[in-house]
Amino acid sequence: MRTTPLRRGVVVTSLIATSALVLSGCSSSGGSSDGGDTADGAVNEVTLTVATSQNEQTPNYFCGVDLLKERLEGADIGFTVDLYPASQLGPDADRLPQIQGGDIDIDLQGASAMSSTFEPIGVVDAAYVFDDIDHAFDWIDNDSDELFGAFHEATGVNIVDGWFFGNRTFTTKDLPVTSPSDLEGAPIRFPNSPAFLANAAALGVTNPVSVAVEEVYTALQQGIAVGQENPIVATHSSSYDEVLNTAVLNNHQVGIHWILVSDKTYEKMNDEQTALLEETIREIRPENRACVDEETDKILDEYRTDSNFTVVETEDIDMDAFRTKAEDYFTSNYSGDILSAYEAIRATAG
Repeated sequence: MRTTPLRRGVVVTSLIATSALVLSGCSSSGGSSDGGDTADGAVNEVTLTVATSQNEQTPNYFCGVDLLKERLEGADIGFTVDLYPASQLGPDADRLPQIQGGDIDIDLQGASAMSSTFEPIGVVDAAYVFDDIDHAFDWIDNDSDELFGAFHEATGVNIVDGWFFGNRTFTTKDLPVTSPSDLEGAPIRFPNSPAFLANAAALGVTNPVSVAVEEVYTALQQGIAVGQENPIVATHSSSYDEVLNTAVLNNHQVGIHWILVSDKTYEKMNDEQTALLEETIREIRPENRACVDEETDKILDEYRTDSNFTVVETEDIDMDAFRTKAEDYFTSNYSGDILSAYEAIRATAG
């Protein structure tokens, strides 16, 4: 596995002023150097605030942050973990300053929200930039140091790892999609961020609807939008499939929640706590993926046995048309550091 930018003794050169992503190393502000308890032998008590936009019905909660809390507290080395799901501490972009300030210790974030603070990181959310989740995890482990290091240099926030959220797909009302041309003119809801709206254009959506997440259900119910895009587990946990009846398995984006920890949080942990936190986050990753896959399959099986629901299978979709359209869009519209980051990821594809 790669050496994460969290580790002490590495120095990172910022991406901001360079035309390519250049890593010379990074330094973490991890806690005390003795790696144990305080000088008088007392346990170093640390309370970690963990935030996520996901609700308790999603795998990244019950097979993610809930496991993190259980294992950190169960180790009995001074951790108390408080969980704040369902955007209780604000939407993703609003939580980033709280992470930087140390008010939130650990956060699960999408790269599109992170790009509001450091634009190049948004490329990891580009449609079809990763071939699949195996490609994404291989890139994280072997090729992400430069981009993650530059993000840390610019923000003071570390990307420890990424947990699979599920492949983002279209779910619609009576609109079976098999190629980009089927999306022309259709009002499809996308999150209101530059990265997601770029994906809309890259996929052939000419009429994106950007309503707030709190308004998506109503927009679908009232026909303001005839579809939306999300991983199947999120579509189901948000009950969008109550008003939609067609799942399109075009898998246009590998959904990943990036696990963020600020330098300020590392300052209050000792070495033993730092090591346990990082190891536990990484150990959860494969368990979380299996859980997401299992829940996704379970939901899709329910759709397939429902006579009122249609599943457009991947093999019935012109995936080459989608992938080619997306790559042509990004190579034509990205420039500078962002284009370099995009091309670097695509170069690692199998």
